[in-house]
Amino acid sequence: MMITALTPIQQSLKITLTNVQWLTTGYILVVGIVMPLSSNLYEKFSNRQLFLSTVGLFICGTLLGASASNFEILLLARLLQACAGGILMSFQMTTMITIYPPEKRGTVLGMSSLIVASGPAIGPTISGVILHFFNWQYLFILILPFMFLILIIGFITFPNFSKPQDIKIDFISVFLSLFGSGIALASLTIFQQNILLALLALLVGLFLLFVFTRRQLQLKKPMLRVQLFKLRSFRLFTLVGMLAFMVLIGTEQLIPIFVENVKGLSSMQAGFVLLPGAILNALFAALAGRYYDLHGPKLLLNVGFVLMLIATVPFLLMNEKTPIWIITFAYLLRMIGNSLVFSPAMSEAFRDVAPLYVSHASALNNSLRQIAASVSTTLMIVIADIPHSLVTGTHLAIGFTVILLLITETLFFKYTHTEKTHSKN
Repeated sequence: MMITALTPIQQSLKITLTNVQWLTTGYILVVGIVMPLSSNLYEKFSNRQLFLSTVGLFICGTLLGASASNFEILLLARLLQACAGGILMSFQMTTMITIYPPEKRGTVLGMSSLIVASGPAIGPTISGVILHFFNWQYLFILILPFMFLILIIGFITFPNFSKPQDIKIDFISVFLSLFGSGIALASLTIFQQNILLALLALLVGLFLLFVFTRRQLQLKKPMLRVQLFKLRSFRLFTLVGMLAFMVLIGTEQLIPIFVENVKGLSSMQAGFVLLPGAILNALFAALAGRYYDLHGPKLLLNVGFVLMLIATVPFLLMNEKTPIWIITFAYLLRMIGNSLVFSPAMSEAFRDVAPLYVSHASALNNSLRQIAASVSTTLMIVIADIPHSLVTGTHLAIGFTVILLLITETLFFKYTHTEKTHSKN
């Protein structure tokens, strides 16, 4: 819901585009940072305790956002919501993969994608309608009744199907993950102002992440089981999923900014530009999951790649005179293509993961995907903000997604070529 609200919030609080994008980038980053911790929380607490406390945390963040009067408090509210969101996203995926057998995993994850994607499908449009009649604080106020209702229903009916284990949370790992990711990502936003400081921050962030990775390899019960990357299918398709998600989130954030600032659309109208593509993305994700169970990922990923590449052409040519229907259709086509890549990649990534490590694989997969999305949104906004013309900047940012798509197809080609070699042997 925050995507179409960035421009009104930027104008209301009188802040820069680079700063206001942290309301989405910071959210995605914290979701990615919290997700590794979620595997430990899933084991340390019962599922009922974890669900109710997480919903309570989300309510606290929403209350803070509803009363925020400056950017700092608003950002803190979003980060609290992100802590809860990261735990809940990993929680639902771990539960789905654990409950259902592998032969139904594609369908289940596809249906899960349908439900999860329904938020981005209708969120920007609902946000636009709310902002048309009310100020941005109502994006938080109007959510509160629904969250309290979920908390009450969960307290009364939510079952308890897991037992707490004696797990110790490694807070050093939490610190390294939090500050390593945060500093590395923050460095990307200050390259324009101070390149030396940005490089220093990037090196410090990467060093902390390196120490974090080494520590995970040494711990008997790591916060994040990075050894799972030794599984070829998990490694390659986690990377494919990361790249596809970077394209999805980056495009989803850039298009509303373009149509609001260049085409002069309102937040509500910008939401309607995204709506058809977001709905079809959710529907095709479910269909792709079903097809994957029957036929595998090959055709889906290749068709998805071609569709996203075709949809790129109008984005690279659009300007202030481009009809809105062309932008809407191009976005719709790109979202369909993305669903054909993203949903099967998620399923294929878990193909060789042992049931014992599903929660860790889920946390690792989700975490890396969210952090990749944070990098994508930050880089695309920074790139779009470099030229004096937002039209030129948008073209450059869309060009960045073309590079991501080419890397995605290269990885998948490498995977299928190696699979053929192994099957012949």
